[in-house]
Amino acid sequence: MEIFRCLSYKLLLSLMFILVVSAIDPYSEALLGLKSELVDDYHSLSDWLVPPGKNAPGEVSACSWSGISCNSNKTIVIGLDLSMKNLSGVMTGKQLGVFTELVDLNLSFNSFSGQLPVEIFNLSNLNVLDISRNNFSGHFPGGISGLKNLVVFDAFSNSFSGPVPVEVSQLDSLKVLNFAGSYFNGPIPSEYGSFKSLEFLHLGGNFLSGNIPPELGKLKTVTHMEIGYNTYQGSIPWQLGNMSELQYLDIAGANLSGPIPEQLSNLTKLQSLFLFRNQLTGLIPWEFSRIMALTDLDLSDNQISGPIPESFVKLKNLRLLSLMYNEMNGTVPEGIAELPSLETLLIWNNFFSGSLPQSLGRNSKIKWVDVSTNNFIGSIPPDICSGGMLYKLILFSNNFSDSLSPSLSNCSSLVRLRLEDNSFSGEVPLKFSHLSDITYVDLSRNKLTGGIPTDISQAANLQYFNISNNPELGGMIPAETWSLPPLQNFSASSCSISGNLPPFQSCKSISVIELSMNNLSGIVPKSVSNCQAIERMDLANNNLSGHIPEELASLPALSVLDLSHNSFNGPIPVKFGSSSSLLLLNVSFNDISGSIPSENSFRLMGSTAFVGNPQLCGAPLRPCSGSDTILGSKGTEKLRWVLVLCAGVVILIVASILGIIYFQRGFKGQWKMVSFNGIPQFTAKDVLKSLSSTESAEAIQAPSASVCKAVLPTGITVLVKKIEWEAKRIGIMSEFITILGNSRHKYLIRLLGFCYNKHLAYLLYDYLPNGNLAEKIRMKMDWGTKYKIVVGIAKGLCFLHHDCYPAIPHGDLKSSNIVFDENMEPHLAEFGFRYLVQLNKGLYPAASKKESGEFNNAIKEELYMDVYNFGEIILEILTNGKLTNAGASIHNKPKEVLLKDIYNENEVDCKTSLQEEIKLVIDVAFICTRSRASDRPSIEDALKFLSGLKPQDNNRT
Repeated sequence: MEIFRCLSYKLLLSLMFILVVSAIDPYSEALLGLKSELVDDYHSLSDWLVPPGKNAPGEVSACSWSGISCNSNKTIVIGLDLSMKNLSGVMTGKQLGVFTELVDLNLSFNSFSGQLPVEIFNLSNLNVLDISRNNFSGHFPGGISGLKNLVVFDAFSNSFSGPVPVEVSQLDSLKVLNFAGSYFNGPIPSEYGSFKSLEFLHLGGNFLSGNIPPELGKLKTVTHMEIGYNTYQGSIPWQLGNMSELQYLDIAGANLSGPIPEQLSNLTKLQSLFLFRNQLTGLIPWEFSRIMALTDLDLSDNQISGPIPESFVKLKNLRLLSLMYNEMNGTVPEGIAELPSLETLLIWNNFFSGSLPQSLGRNSKIKWVDVSTNNFIGSIPPDICSGGMLYKLILFSNNFSDSLSPSLSNCSSLVRLRLEDNSFSGEVPLKFSHLSDITYVDLSRNKLTGGIPTDISQAANLQYFNISNNPELGGMIPAETWSLPPLQNFSASSCSISGNLPPFQSCKSISVIELSMNNLSGIVPKSVSNCQAIERMDLANNNLSGHIPEELASLPALSVLDLSHNSFNGPIPVKFGSSSSLLLLNVSFNDISGSIPSENSFRLMGSTAFVGNPQLCGAPLRPCSGSDTILGSKGTEKLRWVLVLCAGVVILIVASILGIIYFQRGFKGQWKMVSFNGIPQFTAKDVLKSLSSTESAEAIQAPSASVCKAVLPTGITVLVKKIEWEAKRIGIMSEFITILGNSRHKYLIRLLGFCYNKHLAYLLYDYLPNGNLAEKIRMKMDWGTKYKIVVGIAKGLCFLHHDCYPAIPHGDLKSSNIVFDENMEPHLAEFGFRYLVQLNKGLYPAASKKESGEFNNAIKEELYMDVYNFGEIILEILTNGKLTNAGASIHNKPKEVLLKDIYNENEVDCKTSLQEEIKLVIDVAFICTRSRASDRPSIEDALKFLSGLKPQDNNRT
């Protein structure tokens, strides 16, 4: 009986469902069929249900559903809006046949994939078709010419390939056409010059090629055209000057060459002209002054020469003038300062000279001035801040002189001030109490005097302060300097600063303190223990005294501590031996006594970090003996002289014996061992024995040399690289290997030593078993981890480029040469090895040297290439390995498209703060991968950009 009731109930439900479906209108039935095809993980279509009650005759149930628009009688569906509903899946299009009266179809901001349903092109009444920001792929299907009433077609940011469809040019009513951000290739069809009503054309960020068709000049109704971020051939067609209604023209990043056509000056309604990142040459046409409506002009990153046209004084509406990264020269016309609307002036990295117009800022509310890396002289315009809007003033690497303008103190809007590498003199006029928004100040490498402003502690947002290399600055470190909560970097080396170090009462964020080459005296305050974030402290070459505070040894992030050339006394605190972060403790040339901590990390620091302390012993210096504690200092001194005399006699005898053996046996076949404070003094025989037991079993072939893993007699595992050399190159190559071996940094793999004979050398490196970036690139990592890896790579590279003398190019920076230690910290491997191989081939006469401040050209190119490769690695990390060797291709896609993909990869769709951080890192990748080497930043500048970020947790809302 119970079974019968159950069957009856199920039968009743089935009959009811059949009755409902049979009663449903065709529109609602089709929409429910569409819903069944789609993936709706966020239940955005949860209200797409047939109501239980009956509708009025002919009324469409779906008219009450989200995204559905109907006519006034609710009898016809005229609009379908599925935008921003987090939908995905493949649309078959088989349900679309019923929507014959559909006027508006919006599928944008979803994740639809597969082919675009050709059935869409049967909806002949469509006025608006928006499929933007999806993942439709394949060749664009034929049939769109059937949409005779179409006014707007937006297909931005999809994955279409093949040629752009020619037949779209047959749509006489079309006003908006957007095919940007896909993978279309081939040329722009010449038929695109035949649109009758088109007002907006966007084809940017594809793989289009060929010449830009001059027929586009026939588009008399177009007001907005973006066709950049492609790879065209040839020059800008002069016929584009016939587009009489054009207000916005963007052909940036398009591989265009030749001069800028003067006919573009006929575009008298043009407001924005973007031609940056091409290979344009010649002069800027003076006729551009006819474009009176022009507000934004960006011709940066080209090869334009000559001066800024004097006629630009007529461009009264100009807000943005960007000419950076060109080969322009001459002076800045005085008329530029008279432009009333000017907000942004970017002319850095050119060959401009003379003085800046002294009225700059007086007649406009200028916001951003960057004239760095030119040959400007004179002073800062006195009224540059008078508009009250200036937030970036970047003047570094020029020949400015005179005193700093007192008006800088009134720049309350100032956020970033970079005046380094000039010849400014006089006192620093900054009143930090008036600069509440300032975050970055660099006044280094000038001739300033009068000390650091005493109110620096009132700059509540200051993160970076550098006033180093102002030899006559003098003064003292202001008492409250360390109390600035956001301060991360404080550099004031070589400034003749005197007095004591102020107490470190609150220094939560500071990571770098550089105060070397001054006249500081007194002790290091024990309150330094408050600086828990500090990574590098350089107090070398001062007059500091007292014991080394034990509190320094407890700082968890401290990696480099330089106390050399002072008057410290007493022992090295034992706690340093248990520091997991310390890479270098330099106490040379003090009065330190006792023994060096016995931990292996101190042996790796090298004797140069400890010499000049007569009462200090232990590896890597002389061994300690009982007399060091029993005899006292005088007894030790006497014993030392006895030992020195005895050692001298022994060395003389041994040298004589070895000399005889050497001349009897000859040099051929002999092995020698050189250690870089990383390996105990093994003989070459010990190393070779270790190699012979492992090399055949564990050798692998690397691109530059054979590599194997070996276990040395003490149990230390090392990575061994073999290189063959000619006897005549032993001297120059061993010298360079020694430079590599003495290059120690937290983010470099250590070269511990090398063993060699007349024909062969084995280089012994730290073995890090945690794999490399190439192996881990597709592992899921949060944003904080990715940022940490990027910054670590940058810091290691910055050390090689800027802290080593001569500079060391990495030469082969790639993900497989970034290895991880047990804490998953990145270390650069293979640095300098490519250069070593080139030395072996005789391609370079010697190691890199600086002459008149400039690197040897070949080395300079290698350094630029390192920066380029660093940019590519950023992209690889941020895309989880999907973009490899993508330095060139990213410049051919709109940044908006790239950012969208990367946001998705890092799952930060809605988190604005994280998006902004990722965008800034992507900006670094963009400038590091510029096509012209000289246009890329130094890795030091790239690191400064990155260091301004504080990565946030992906889980934060």
